[in-house]
Amino acid sequence: MNPASTDQHRRAVAFRRLHEADVPFVVPNPWDAGTARILGALGFSALATTGAGLAYSRGVPDGEGRLGREEILENARCIVGATPLPVTADLESGFGDTPQEVAETVRRAAGAGLVGGSVEDSTGRPGDPVRPLEEAVERVAAAVEAARGLDFPFTVTARAENFFQGRPDLPDTVRRLQAYQEAGADVLYAPGLPDAGAIRTVCSEVDRPVNVLLGAPALALTVEELGALGVRRISVGSAMARAALGALVRAAQEIRTHGSFTFGADALPYAEVNTMMAAELPPGPQEDRTP
Repeated sequence: MNPASTDQHRRAVAFRRLHEADVPFVVPNPWDAGTARILGALGFSALATTGAGLAYSRGVPDGEGRLGREEILENARCIVGATPLPVTADLESGFGDTPQEVAETVRRAAGAGLVGGSVEDSTGRPGDPVRPLEEAVERVAAAVEAARGLDFPFTVTARAENFFQGRPDLPDTVRRLQAYQEAGADVLYAPGLPDAGAIRTVCSEVDRPVNVLLGAPALALTVEELGALGVRRISVGSAMARAALGALVRAAQEIRTHGSFTFGADALPYAEVNTMMAAELPPGPQEDRTP
């Protein structure tokens, strides 16, 4: 292996091992290289990209098709290059309707230096938001086949989007996750589960590590409590990006409303930010020139 691929293999193996621990790990979601640097400096073990956080930084709303595959993977490449940690990505619906397109997205994600990625079963169509199960399974199988063809263990996460898309059907969600498990997915993920009981049910009905998205009501649960339910990975999605935007809005409102600047008391010191950004890093991923 060349040095770049050796480093990617190291990150990939480390990411896999995190899922094998007896306690869950948190994979926070930076939206650019700077936030990846900060989160890495704070001691996390792995990172995940956020499609919504990136969209907001580009000045557009989150949503299927707002950002293209190349823009999202270029952002992921920048995040990978900013940290020595494993990075997995929100690959949305695989950026294509066919299994072949999903497989190509996985290969391009690997070319960007990523060691994992999630593929949704959503369609982006308001009146028909979730794909038929057979079609969704074919797409997961294609992602898995592409991942197994790589020279490192790329972690495929399969997402069942029912609850996220306004279809609160727990039995169908479990059925989908079980089917994605049989198709070879390494991690299973059903964002928007409504309560601890639903989380426990999902974890007990599958034999793969389960990722849970932080948010109500899971927002009220600690890492330890989620671990007791069977969760092995916890992501925060766009929550950190929205928290940062919340701080920006509150600061701007203070200036506009009161003409004061007390918000600066909560700002990170200039020297501390500079130190976080100055850490030495391994070589970043090489540009993928696959046509």
